[in-house]
Amino acid sequence: MTVADLLQVLAGLLLVGGGVFCLVAAIGVVRLQDAILRMHASSKAGTVGCGLVLLAVALVFPDVGTVTRAMAAIAFLLVSTPIASHMIGRAAYASGTKLWSGTVADELRGTPDDPCNRLKTLTADGHEP
Repeated sequence: MTVADLLQVLAGLLLVGGGVFCLVAAIGVVRLQDAILRMHASSKAGTVGCGLVLLAVALVFPDVGTVTRAMAAIAFLLVSTPIASHMIGRAAYASGTKLWSGTVADELRGTPDDPCNRLKTLTADGHEP
């Protein structure tokens, strides 16, 4: 078995692994109970799944341009996905989305950082009094 064959096998394993992670993310979005849990499933498993697929692409097409783009896309995913999922979760919480009945603790409720309290105290022009 040559090095090229080993790279092809590794790329295939990365593609299958990435596909499995993306499948888990999709099942999580469909099956989980509330918006916060769905957001968590889609952001975590989706990032890993897309990262593995992009690594496979970098292995199959080893030219500098493709590898650079794949690594840049992975870096962008790793930086932007946690920020975006945090903001989506805060927006869902602030809009009053009901938490799952099995949620054990709501550590944000009643704290100064509670977005529900902050929204109630904003004036008509969007500033805090």
